[in-house]
Amino acid sequence: MEKIGIHTEFIKLNQLLKWAGIAHTGAHANEIIGEGLVQVNGEVETRRGRKIYDGDTILMKGEDRFLIVKEG
Repeated sequence: MEKIGIHTEFIKLNQLLKWAGIAHTGAHANEIIGEGLVQVNGEVETRRGRKIYDGDTILMKGEDRFLIVKEG
């Protein structure tokens, strides 16, 4: 499981996909989310603005699982 560090209280799901290098643009991130290819804590998530916090796990369909860790 790869750990993705954030420096804020939360990060929006579409921003996280760009930060992690999964999506190339915001539009690409929104497309991935809209197609139901992302799970947050085991549940399919289609809201691009979903707030992701320290300890949340993200699973991309056909990809590895990511754990969100607050740094600092």
